[in-house]
Amino acid sequence: MKLSGVELRRVRMPLVAPFRTSFGTQAERELLLVRAVTPSGEGWGECVAMEAPLYSSEYNDAAEHVLRNHLIPELLRAGDLTAHKVTPLLAKYKGHRMAKAALEMAVLDAELRAHDRSFAAELGSTRDFVACGVSVGIMDSIPQLLDVVGGDLDEGDVRIKLKIEPGWDVEPVRRVRERFGDDVLLQVDANTAYTLGDAPLLARLDPFDLLLIEQPLEEEDVLGHAELARRIRTPICLDESIVSARAAADAIKLGACQIVNIKPGRVGGYLEARRVHDVCAAHGVAVWCGGMIETGLGRAANVALASLPGFTLPGDTSASGRFYRTDITEPFVLQSGQLPVPTGPGLGVTPIPGLLDEVTKAKAWIGS
Repeated sequence: MKLSGVELRRVRMPLVAPFRTSFGTQAERELLLVRAVTPSGEGWGECVAMEAPLYSSEYNDAAEHVLRNHLIPELLRAGDLTAHKVTPLLAKYKGHRMAKAALEMAVLDAELRAHDRSFAAELGSTRDFVACGVSVGIMDSIPQLLDVVGGDLDEGDVRIKLKIEPGWDVEPVRRVRERFGDDVLLQVDANTAYTLGDAPLLARLDPFDLLLIEQPLEEEDVLGHAELARRIRTPICLDESIVSARAAADAIKLGACQIVNIKPGRVGGYLEARRVHDVCAAHGVAVWCGGMIETGLGRAANVALASLPGFTLPGDTSASGRFYRTDITEPFVLQSGQLPVPTGPGLGVTPIPGLLDEVTKAKAWIGS
């Protein structure tokens, strides 16, 4: 397969409601989409970076710059290309995992479509449906939080994740448990908002039987997470700290986590995400698929990934309507708390041209 060129497309999509985390609030999602064109067809990728470097050091302007000036030209010079060659070809360019992941995703989609093979089959899927959870942002009040959680449970989501930060942690969890009971699968996500000195506070979450606490400390503080794991009973899950299969292996060896959140963009692509899955499975560590408020393109790929055998916990693979009134693909709709794994070629979904054009703010072509 030879790459003819790549289209970069910036889209801006309003959210159903503002989504607040410990690092900021989003009322709309700006995304960078990647369309890889080959003589036999095309494939789509989605960069999960944000508009500003808040979740990680990556952000959309930087991702577009490195794609335009370095990553795409490298693949255009490569001649014969497969998705498995993308990472080795781009290895000399340091970092920029989200940009690399989007490009690999587009090449993989194009390759699989040409061979009439699905993402799920390529990654090693073992199921037809995946259980879905939802991420609930920080709210203005406890009553508002309870209303949102109640609505999500009524919609069929089987797991609730609450975003937390200092001052919005123990009491929201307590009130959700009191209102909805101990049977609800409940976890929290701090997005690095705490320090090891907050261990006594975080230990106050132990009585609520949470599935996990996600990334309580800074992403580079792996040793701090190992120490925190000795001070609290709630299982620690790492997100931002896990940037590769090697990082996962190191964190597990150090005792820094009992669970891993796998986000393909954060680790450099779906092929590396599968390697993270394999490392965790070999060590008996449960994994689940994290979300970055993707469009239907990224959601389709995430659902395919989440159908691998090691994904034993519900992921952030909620229905399209949880964040977007109108998606750019056919929407994903919950079926008894689950989403079907796409079985069509490649991602199994494609953008709907009219809907895509409505949210497109700019596009550029980089060709050979």
